[in-house]
Amino acid sequence: MRAINSVGVIGYGVYIPMYRIKTIEIAKMWSNVGKLPIEEKSVIGLDEDSATMSVEAALNALARAGIRADEIGAIRIGTESKVYAVKPTATIVAEALGITPKTLACDMEFACKAGTEALEDCIALVASKMVKYALAIGVDAAQGRPRDALEYTAGCGAAAYIIGLKGKEAIAYFEGSASYVTDTPDFWRRECEKYPQHTARFTGEPAYFKHIVNAVKLLMEELGLKPSDFKYAVFHQPNIKFPLKVAKMLGFRKEQVLPGLLTGVIGNTYAAASLIGLAAILDVAKPGDRILLASFGSGAGSDAFSIVVQDAIEEKRGRAPLVKDYVERKIYLNYAQYAYHRGKIIL
Repeated sequence: MRAINSVGVIGYGVYIPMYRIKTIEIAKMWSNVGKLPIEEKSVIGLDEDSATMSVEAALNALARAGIRADEIGAIRIGTESKVYAVKPTATIVAEALGITPKTLACDMEFACKAGTEALEDCIALVASKMVKYALAIGVDAAQGRPRDALEYTAGCGAAAYIIGLKGKEAIAYFEGSASYVTDTPDFWRRECEKYPQHTARFTGEPAYFKHIVNAVKLLMEELGLKPSDFKYAVFHQPNIKFPLKVAKMLGFRKEQVLPGLLTGVIGNTYAAASLIGLAAILDVAKPGDRILLASFGSGAGSDAFSIVVQDAIEEKRGRAPLVKDYVERKIYLNYAQYAYHRGKIIL
């Protein structure tokens, strides 16, 4: 898919909570002596949620964009951990940023690819010239049932992207995108259930690998590109193994993937995961670099994008904290503290 007008990223920003728990701490709680999927993951503070993380990430994006908040005509928040079951998180964030009242605002859902769904919507709104700037946010305070495999990887974080027409102020532009969607029941959570459930045998195939491979192939066929045309590649990262495996299946080298692979140190931040990975790449990319971004959302589907970095990245990059700045600030929790922070126990 190509927009009728060229659209780019005007500013981007992330937020990752400072609290961490080592997965060995979780394993000791449940007497799990098996191989652990990641080293540690991020955990929200007692005064943090998807709305507060969205605000922090968006403030960083605004700082890089160098625009006023009230110039944003639309805000889309992709998440599966809304603050309220019935009440949009987008209006809370828009109000906090000073975007209201003349704006479009809504929350979007599609498991871990809700963030890229928000991005697609903002691209369309800007390309059609319905709005001058649009704000796309992927955010999650991910939950995992105690003792479940997801508890070892479900992290917390947010990424925000301000979208505008391609021009000198854009740090990168979108060459095109492609999506591949089917109804594959690999992961779900019914109303009033606290924790999600998953069909583990469906997680890799026919869910993650099938959808990402097909979306990326569709994108490269439409644009006439091949893996060697990309400097970097960012795949949804529920763990460390999956993105490296899908990269090899598609013909990408490990060196193209590693700079954006953060799951090992912050966990799977769900709707924010691939977008935080993209931000980590933008933190080091040079003008002219081409980046592949491919998300995955259980249920199931994948969005793939080709993004080309522009000259403005060099000047705008230093206006806000880098991903590594958030990754490197850490306060470790034990399991009891972690369980309290995540609402698994109530005092």
